[in-house]
Amino acid sequence: MSQLNDKQEQFCQNYVLSRNATKAAKAAGYSEASAYNQGHRLLQEERIQERLKELTNEMVTNVDVVSEIEKQYEVARNGGHGTVALKALELLSRVRGNNTDVDNQTTESLEEDIKGIMQALGFDQCFLLFAEAFPDEFNEEEEQEEELLLTEELSSTTDTEAGSHDDA
Repeated sequence: MSQLNDKQEQFCQNYVLSRNATKAAKAAGYSEASAYNQGHRLLQEERIQERLKELTNEMVTNVDVVSEIEKQYEVARNGGHGTVALKALELLSRVRGNNTDVDNQTTESLEEDIKGIMQALGFDQCFLLFAEAFPDEFNEEEEQEEELLLTEELSSTTDTEAGSHDDA
């Protein structure tokens, strides 16, 4: 394998950590304007791919670091610090290489994970996320509320008009 130049090696080192080609290209010294294209181009090169495999295989994760991040996640989640909890989950995902074995997860375990995340985020943030995820359901509720308000306004207007006719 031919040697990589300094920028390419820096790209590889940063890509292994971030798994984001644009960020890795910027960190390696490529310009802001060309980072996206350079990152994409570099990932296509065989020698870059080989170096990334080498670096990934060399990466040894200290178990104490993983357990510390897990502890920090639990503390943040239990303390209602949603942003910190999400950041800890992101770090754990990177350290573990995003190799989550979804097939082994049960519906119950997924639901428990979701509940924990929802508690960390808080009610208001969860409500906003539900509105984004299920806009049709929220639009129907808004339409029903608007119809109810309109009906109430019409009945109060009719009552007021009826009262003014009684005065005449």
